[in-house]
Formats: sequence, structure tokens, C-alpha cells
Amino acid sequence: MSSAEKTANPLEPFLLLLKDAKQAGAASIVTQAMGAPNVFVFGEILHLPNVQELANGPHAAVFQLLNVFAYGTYKDYKASTAQLPDLTAAQLTKLRHLTVVSLATKTKCIPYSVLLDELAIDNVRNLEDLIIEVIYADIIHGKLDQKNQQLEVDYAIGRDIHDNALTEVVNVLQQWCNGCEGVLKSIEEQIIRANTFKEKQNQQQAALEDEVLNIKKTIKTTQQQDLDEAMVTDSRSDLTADKSSKKTTKTKGLRGSNPGKLWK
Repeated sequence: MSSAEKTANPLEPFLLLLKDAKQAGAASIVTQAMGAPNVFVFGEILHLPNVQELANGPHAAVFQLLNVFAYGTYKDYKASTAQLPDLTAAQLTKLRHLTVVSLATKTKCIPYSVLLDELAIDNVRNLEDLIIEVIYADIIHGKLDQKNQQLEVDYAIGRDIHDNALTEVVNVLQQWCNGCEGVLKSIEEQIIRANTFKEKQNQQQAALEDEVLNIKKTIKTTQQQDLDEAMVTDSRSDLTADKSSKKTTKTKGLRGSNPGKLWK
């Protein structure tokens, strides 16, 4: 599929054709849209006034079938087959594709047994072929797990939402909002705890730095006192040595004088 085909709205041609169509003409265009390739949402068509008019009249069955394509599954069609038109081959394939999308929005791992039942397919080979078609149509992303007999879904397009389902959608969104608020509250509490822990760590770091500074000051003061005491001791030693030297010199001087001169 080219990028132009992907970006273009495949529903647009049908919306233009339905602009002035009435009754049988509108019913015919709607029937074509339900089997058209790449058309997987029908809400815009369904809410057109001239399409709404089909609900009452000879083409009511087409309107009901459009509702099935918009909101339902193949099982829903089978449950009301007597009141609905027969499906063309293209419409049957389309409705089965849409059924896979609906299942994929509810669970990310769909057992083959569920798919076989929901799609009314009688063998796994045909089921896998249909799933491959769905993946190539780019309406789901996933892979076949043949070992565990299941379809693993990574992504699925959104389908039209019936008015009756809006309450459920609102509830789901509210639960999601509540969950987000819970997560935000938890994050805020963790931030407060982290800030408190950081503040305590900063206080401890500051106290440790003050203690180290005080120890350095004490060591410096002690070293200075020891140095001063050593200098005083050295001074006293020098003074004592000086006195001893002078006394020794004097004694030597006395001993070295002439005794004869002393007794004259």
C-alpha cells in the first residue's frame, strides 16, 4: 500500500456519493461501503441523516447490517441472520476482519480456539490465512504463535463506539485517571522522601565537614603548642649549655694560672 493510499480517507468517496442519495440509492452505496477494501469504520456514514432514514422503511435490514459492521462481530450477524441481508464474499471477509479487531482490543493473546469459534472457521489453516490477511491489511499488528496456538497482538485499530458503550468508556477512562492520580501521588511522596533524605545527607555532610575542620584546628593548635614547648626547651638547653661552658672556661682559667704568683 502506498503512502498516498494510507493517508487518504477511504470513506470519503462514499460520503460524497451519499450526500444527495436517498432510500434505495443510499442503501446501495452503504452496501458497497461495507464490502470496500480499507474501510473499517462506519460511524460517519451511520450518522448521516439520509442513512438514519433507512432505519424505518424497506431498507431497514441494510441499516441494521451497517450497525453490525460498525459495532458488532460475525457472531452478532449469525445471531440475526434471518433479519439481515446475505453477505457478499467481500462483506463476509470484512466482518471477520473486524471481529478479529474487536477481540484484539480486549486481550493481547487470543487463543486459536476462541478465534475459530468467533469466526466460524473449521480449520486452523484457514484461520491463519485470515489472520495474515488482517495483519497485511494493517488493522492489527501482531504475530502467530503456532506452538501455543494463539495470536499475539501488539496493536489494533479502534472501532466505532456505540452510544450504549459510552458509559463503559467513561468508566474505563475514569479508572485510568484514578490510576494516574495514584501514580502521581506516589511519585510526589517519593520526591518528598528523596528531598528529606537529601536534606539529612546534606546536614550530615555539613556536620562531618565541621568536625573535620575542628579536628584540623585542634591538630594545628596542638602542633603549635608542641612547637612552642620545644622551642622553650631548646632555649633553656642552650642557656644551660652556655652557663656550663662559661663555668668550665672559668675553672680552666683558674687551673691554668701560675700558682707561684698567687703566693707572692
